[in-house]
Amino acid sequence: MFEKNTSERVRSEQTATGAARSERAAVSIRHLSKSFDGVEVLRDVDLEVREGDVVTILGSSGSGKSTLLRCINWLEQPDRGSIHIGGQRIGVNDAGRPMPVRELARVRARTGMVFQSFNLWPHLNVLHNVTEAPIHVLGKSKAEAEAHARELLEKVGMSAKADAYPGTLSGGQKQRVAIARALAMQPEVMLFDEPTSALDPELVGEVLAVIKDLSAEGYTMIVVTHEMAFSRAVSDKVVFLDKGLIIEQADPETFFTNPSTERVRKFLEREES
Repeated sequence: MFEKNTSERVRSEQTATGAARSERAAVSIRHLSKSFDGVEVLRDVDLEVREGDVVTILGSSGSGKSTLLRCINWLEQPDRGSIHIGGQRIGVNDAGRPMPVRELARVRARTGMVFQSFNLWPHLNVLHNVTEAPIHVLGKSKAEAEAHARELLEKVGMSAKADAYPGTLSGGQKQRVAIARALAMQPEVMLFDEPTSALDPELVGEVLAVIKDLSAEGYTMIVVTHEMAFSRAVSDKVVFLDKGLIIEQADPETFFTNPSTERVRKFLEREES
């Protein structure tokens, strides 16, 4: 389904056309820990994502993948550690005090989240789902928001469904609308929490193709996924979480052909069988 080493090809094309690869951190996570009811779900996680990079996060169920994403945009508050988005710390100020609500909202808006279960508003049509936040959060005019929304719906192949309601769409169509809705907030970083896990198998490819196209356009993305071929094709870095710990992170070629840990080798063998 996906061309091997797509990420390397895209980066080479960007270099050839003069688009220098950024070394600046879009997301920087240090010593992040999170527990629920006394169970430590994330343990001293360190992760850095450069601007324009695609990082995929793999791991077994319960390894902490979704919790890590939810901490990045402060849907979950970590117990310890720090998260910086575009150089700005989220959640607390430099003195360690909680951020004022408005400032927190402004920093959170630098990320766009795409959930497993779409989370579209059922009482709004597709166009209004995409324009609601830009109008009420970013302060865009209705005309400006609708023009941008139609461009994004065209990008994800959903322009013909602008007037449809979520209840009439397939799962793949709903997820593509959800991606357009996240993009409408013009985020610096896109977060995808297993975006194909709720889809029928025949619909998975259409959603992954949209994310692949975004990677080719240079979007910074962190993607929790169980799709191995997709991870190998689009990633700049693959991260493996196990019981709340990052036990391996590497470029996709190294990760999939020569993993350094026995735990990852067994995981890949099971996925391939």
